[in-house]
Amino acid sequence: MATIKVKLIKSPVGKPESQRKVVEALGFRKVNQVIEKNDTPQIRGMINKINFMVEIID
Repeated sequence: MATIKVKLIKSPVGKPESQRKVVEALGFRKVNQVIEKNDTPQIRGMINKINFMVEIID
């Protein structure tokens, strides 16, 4: 299965609780952390919800 690398570029501090929970559910702990997830529709939906806080890396 294809994977996708995602980098957290903005802090979730001060954001709504639903967005903070998505950041936590994706596995982010620090700003500038890069995680690798399977490229599924569920993960894509989570990324789209916080698209202004993350960056997709090639």
